[in-house]
Amino acid sequence: MPYPRGLSPSVAMTQPMKLSIGPLLYLWEREAVFEFYERLCQAPVEIVYLGEVVCAKRRSLALSDWLEIGDRLAAAGKEVVLSTLALSEAESELSAMRRIADNGRFAVEANDMGAVNILSGNVPFVVGPHVNVYNADTLKLLADAGARRFVLPVELGAEVLTALQQQRPAGMETEVFGFGRLPLAFSARCFTARAHNVAKDSCDFVCADYPAGLLLHTRERKPFLVLNGVQVQSARTHNLVGQTSALRALNVDVIRLSPQPEGMDEIIATFRNVLDGCLQSQQAARELLRYAVDGACDGYWHQQPGMDWSVGA
Repeated sequence: MPYPRGLSPSVAMTQPMKLSIGPLLYLWEREAVFEFYERLCQAPVEIVYLGEVVCAKRRSLALSDWLEIGDRLAAAGKEVVLSTLALSEAESELSAMRRIADNGRFAVEANDMGAVNILSGNVPFVVGPHVNVYNADTLKLLADAGARRFVLPVELGAEVLTALQQQRPAGMETEVFGFGRLPLAFSARCFTARAHNVAKDSCDFVCADYPAGLLLHTRERKPFLVLNGVQVQSARTHNLVGQTSALRALNVDVIRLSPQPEGMDEIIATFRNVLDGCLQSQQAARELLRYAVDGACDGYWHQQPGMDWSVGA
């Protein structure tokens, strides 16, 4: 999709929301990862999150590799943030988290309270979507610890966000997960390995065979969930491009797009066109259905079942 296109840019808002690319949640080949982020250097996004969030065993890229990628993105004018694991189970994982916190070059996204404790009072940080920010008291506690941005947990919607925004601490930015399969849960057990009848400790990285996760069907053969190592995701693709006016009215600062193996250039361009006033949001929502191969959803935003979808095809 060319950028920009459609409506006259004269209708664009004066201070558009920023776009971010969330951390890569899947295990891709090393070369594919470098290629993906090389393309992002030229993409119309302002913020890029880097690093491993799902599984500590995924070490095809070391911290030095992520820092190298981060340097390239920063040179291209992007804000770079290093993400931490959402589930830490061993001292070695805490040590890796400390090295990320001490990187000295980029901000850090804390995805559990262990990371918050390490970063508190030392480094300004982002609170990831896996930390349960459900009320203003929690948000204030995190702001006092040094958080400068928080990502709304994916299971929350407009009603809770409205209350949080009304009491948001000064200097705190708000980011909302806007596109991608929803990260729903984590476990000590590797679901992908279990599906192949192998143990987690000898998994041979079978998750690498599923660059968009392993789809799980109901008995009626309807898409239900996606297994991604120790993570469970929604089968349907969460899509809030049709809610950009509401997000703007709530003073949301950043919309997050989650990496997927197909169509990211077009997905980014579509969101950018909407934010710049070059494309109608409802039209964009319908256009992006092509990249939601197992269906789209936005139910959580409306305080409905998460798999519901409010925009007609």
